[in-house]
Amino acid sequence: TFHRSFSGSSLDANVVLGAKDHTLFHIHSWTLKMTSGWFRSLFSMPQQNPLPNHPEFINLDEDSHTLESLLLMLCGLPVNPLTSYDEVDALLFAAEKYEMPGPISLIRVLIMTPPLLDQPLHLYAAATRCGWKEEARHASVQLLALNIYTQEHQPILRKLHMGAVLDLMNLHHNRREGIRQRLNERPFVTRSTTASCPRCRWKVDHRTWRELKYRVVMEMDVRQLGDMVVDVGLTGWPEAIA
Repeated sequence: TFHRSFSGSSLDANVVLGAKDHTLFHIHSWTLKMTSGWFRSLFSMPQQNPLPNHPEFINLDEDSHTLESLLLMLCGLPVNPLTSYDEVDALLFAAEKYEMPGPISLIRVLIMTPPLLDQPLHLYAAATRCGWKEEARHASVQLLALNIYTQEHQPILRKLHMGAVLDLMNLHHNRREGIRQRLNERPFVTRSTTASCPRCRWKVDHRTWRELKYRVVMEMDVRQLGDMVVDVGLTGWPEAIA
């Protein structure tokens, strides 16, 4: 059956694309040639003499939803909203395979809108895969609020290329070590092994400070933003109260 938006009402639509679920899409060959390097190469090859008024059939590997979204982008028609990264990944894979820069540029814009924008690890994966530096940087900042070391995030991290994983790990490591180093400097510590309170002259117990410092540093592994340290930790942690 033909898709309702690509039913072949125009006589110039001389190609029929078939999705793997048997949905058909009638489209102009020049549209494909102008927007896809893969189809441009395909149509430049010697062709058998086509029958008059009979379109050329080409079966593709994509399902009808992916193919519909891709062709809507190619034809300048209203596009389907992207609501999940399963859709994004399928579209990106197809657009890259068929060498379609137009849809790729549209996807780049759409992933920076809700609800896709609210999934920073998926956003980071898509952005680093495509070399989108600004989007990857935005996602990495959002990821400071996420504990990337938990088991639930491992499947996505395993799909990233090594450089993207190292960049993310280095960002989190450097922030944690930065706060650790700062807490080992004045005014938090002095060079003396003993210290007294400047008001009451009572001897300061460094053991409690070391425990609090350790808790702060460990919290940075859980939530790199550090907001929980200020908003919750310093008022509610046993180490802070001590």
